[in-house]
Amino acid sequence: MNRFIVAEASKCIGCRTCEVACVLAHTGKEDVEALAGREFHPRLKVLKTLTVSAPVTCHHCEDAPCVNACPSHAISYRDATVQVDQSKCLGCKTCVVACPFGAMEVISRPAIRSFAGIVVADGVKAEAHKCDLCIDRAAGPACVAVCPTDALHVMDETRLAETRARRQLRSALEASNVDAA
Repeated sequence: MNRFIVAEASKCIGCRTCEVACVLAHTGKEDVEALAGREFHPRLKVLKTLTVSAPVTCHHCEDAPCVNACPSHAISYRDATVQVDQSKCLGCKTCVVACPFGAMEVISRPAIRSFAGIVVADGVKAEAHKCDLCIDRAAGPACVAVCPTDALHVMDETRLAETRARRQLRSALEASNVDAA
């Protein structure tokens, strides 16, 4: 089973700390102010309504529509996650259209090329952008680690089984209360 992040909307306060942690984890920068504007591209987005807020993030689907839709095979499965290989990404946005959760986006970055040892900025490069579960970060997803209300959790097979068992028990108890009435 692929791992993914679950957000408990009842605990989320919409502070966007998870977004900041995500950007910092993927840029290697430590100064939040340096991330303003064009460099601020979190891989999850906190959505807010009048009554609820929660981050939307990639579900790392077992049969991921984005993987199936990608014409350049830039999106693939790795270590129970769905990952994007930017060197193969065309920026065609097919993955954005295919994702049923709205967790994919395509961003533009300056394209840097090297000619005869000289580094030159050469236009822009479009890249598919989504949660990668901080796969290269030893401590796991940065967003989960910093959430001040513990609203984010990594869901794996064990945690999913525990959640299912709790809900089954709750359902059985509710059904027995109805029968008793």
